[in-house]
Amino acid sequence: MTLDMNKLEPLLGKVVNELGAASNAALVILGDKLGLFRALSQGKMTSAELAKRTGTHERYVREWLSAQAATGFIDYDKDTQKFSMTPEQAAVFAVDGSPVLMTGGFNLMSAVYQDEPKLAEAFKTGKGLHWDDHAECLACGIARFFEPGYRAHLVAEWLPALEGVVDKLERGAKVADVGCGHGISTRLMAEAFPNSDFVGIDYHQGSIAHARHANGFRNLRFEVARAQDFAGEGFDLVTMFDALHDMGDPVGAVAHIRKVLKSDGTLMLVEPAAGDSLADNLNPVGRVYYAGSTHICVPTALNQEVGLALGAQAGATRIGEVVREGGFTRFRKAAATPFNMILEARP
Repeated sequence: MTLDMNKLEPLLGKVVNELGAASNAALVILGDKLGLFRALSQGKMTSAELAKRTGTHERYVREWLSAQAATGFIDYDKDTQKFSMTPEQAAVFAVDGSPVLMTGGFNLMSAVYQDEPKLAEAFKTGKGLHWDDHAECLACGIARFFEPGYRAHLVAEWLPALEGVVDKLERGAKVADVGCGHGISTRLMAEAFPNSDFVGIDYHQGSIAHARHANGFRNLRFEVARAQDFAGEGFDLVTMFDALHDMGDPVGAVAHIRKVLKSDGTLMLVEPAAGDSLADNLNPVGRVYYAGSTHICVPTALNQEVGLALGAQAGATRIGEVVREGGFTRFRKAAATPFNMILEARP
């Protein structure tokens, strides 16, 4: 075997980086769980000082800090031998309510590694995985991953980007949030628009139980139902947050939404940011979403009827085809972030 070192060395460099990233992901989860990031964000500390503040063992903490510093997630001063976090590092790893908090994404890693044997079997059989087949921490990790973006953008930017929707919500509208999961998006809207009535809908009983437990709004309820046949009619707005591409029958879901939506109503779809082709998505964001789609989105869709399996990187053009096939005539991209595209469909 003859190898081109000019090609081999960069590839090995990527592999070493990937091994470090995969291994350190578990340490990020530990740091979040034990409060190490939050404590360190308060100021410069030695490993002994951080261990004392967090009630942990110094020798473990010293190695954890070294791994985070080598990764670039925290800073190290060799003269004082103290560790610290910049405001940017703290925003990503330590500050609750930060719009760029990313620890939820690492929580997902626990679930996907636990699920690997089941996914391997699904690869062989072509069958899907129900939400209940996944590790219990998956739904919580997904909720934590998406919550910062929803809090930062949903009420302030995404809803105002839709034609006439905010005015309706302020006056009093009827809204269904389909595929609501733990109900974070639904609660944010219910809190912002007390004159409107909201129902969060999801087929997964465990997620709806969690959503009901966290609900504290008089204008909000949660129901277990499928997107293709949930109850109700006369909705002014139906929302789907990072959910349509997970559905085995997305056309059926859109068609039912069209049936229960008012003639002047709006369907709002929040989908992962994506171009319309694989070549468009060969970038860091696409990489994250293709991996997540392999672990979660495609198995979920293949577990359901029809099993269309759009995948997380379907792109606006493909989503538009599904929306039009479901009975809508107007479709546009209303807003976008590095991680999401906000799509508006009208009858």
